[in-house]
Amino acid sequence: MVAAVRVHKHGGPEVLTFEDVEVPAPGQGQIKIKQYASGVNFIDTYFRSGLYQSPVGMPFVAGNEGAGEVIAVGPGVTDLKVGDRVAYVVALGGYSAERLLPAERAVKLPDNIGYEQAAGMMLKGMTAQYLLNRTFKVGKGTTVLMHAADGGVGLILCQWANHLGATVIGTVGSKEKAELAKKNGCHHTILYRDENFVDRVKEITGGKLCDVVYDGIGASTFPASLDCIRPLGYFVSFGSASGPIKAFDINMLQFKGSLFATRPTLNHYAAKREDLVSIASDLFDKVGSGAVKIPVNQKFALKDARQAHEHLEGRETTGSTILIP
Repeated sequence: MVAAVRVHKHGGPEVLTFEDVEVPAPGQGQIKIKQYASGVNFIDTYFRSGLYQSPVGMPFVAGNEGAGEVIAVGPGVTDLKVGDRVAYVVALGGYSAERLLPAERAVKLPDNIGYEQAAGMMLKGMTAQYLLNRTFKVGKGTTVLMHAADGGVGLILCQWANHLGATVIGTVGSKEKAELAKKNGCHHTILYRDENFVDRVKEITGGKLCDVVYDGIGASTFPASLDCIRPLGYFVSFGSASGPIKAFDINMLQFKGSLFATRPTLNHYAAKREDLVSIASDLFDKVGSGAVKIPVNQKFALKDARQAHEHLEGRETTGSTILIP
C-alpha cells in the first residue's frame, strides 16, 4: 500500500482524500514508477469538479503529471528498464507515491533535468511547445497576448516566445505578478483588474493588435480577447480557469476580422509516440540550454493536495506547483 490522493465524489478541494492505495505489478506494456514529484495543474481541478469526466470512473487518483524512477517493468516493455528516470503526462493517477502507467507515454529524463523540475514542466512546458510551434508558429516579428502571464504555462510561454523573437504582452493580477512576468520575458504587462486589456493592447501595438492570443482563462476573457487580434489572426483557447467558454455565434469571427479560433489539447498533439518524444525533446533542449527556466514556486506535501488546489483556484500561485510524496 502507498499514499495517494483520491476523489470519491465531485466537488471542491475538500473532496480530495489522502489515503492508502494498492499499486499492483505492471501489466502488458506498463511500467511502475516511484514518484519523486507530481505536478499540480488546472486540469486537475476540472476532473475533481466534474467539468471533465474521469476515464476510469470513481474513485480515481487525481493528477496528470509527474516524474520518478522506474521500479518494475511489465511484459512487452523493451525501451525502459528498472532504474531509468522518467517523466510523463497521463490522465489521472499522478497524486501517488507510486503508480502504473503505459510505457509508451513515459519519456526518459536527461541527466540535467531534475525530478521536481520535470514534474513542474511536463504538461505546462509541452503545452507551451506545441502552442508556439504548431498551433500558431511564433517567430521574429510576432506579437503575442498571453493571459495569466504569471501562471504555470504563462511564465514558460513568455520566456519561450521571447526566445523565438516575439513581442510578448501579458495580463496579470497584481504589480508583483507583473514584475515576475517581466523577469520571464514578458515585454508589456496589463493589470487586468485595473485596466481594460483590450484598450491597453491597442495602445501597446499602436492599433495593429496581436497575431495570436493564448487564453487559458476562458469565460471571463471571452469574447473581449477577439478584439485584441488582427484580421486573420488566431484565438487559441487552451484552458478554462474562470469557467468554460459557452457556445457562441461563429459569425462573430467574420465580423472581428476573419479570425481563426481553436481549442487544442496536448492529448491530440502528442497522441503519436514520435510526436510526444519530439515535443518533450524540444522542451528538454530549451530548458537544458537555459533559454527557458522552470519556476517551481510552490511545493506542498502530497497530503496537502487540498491546500494546493485552494491556492491554485484562489489565484494565489505563480509558475509551477508540485506535490512531494
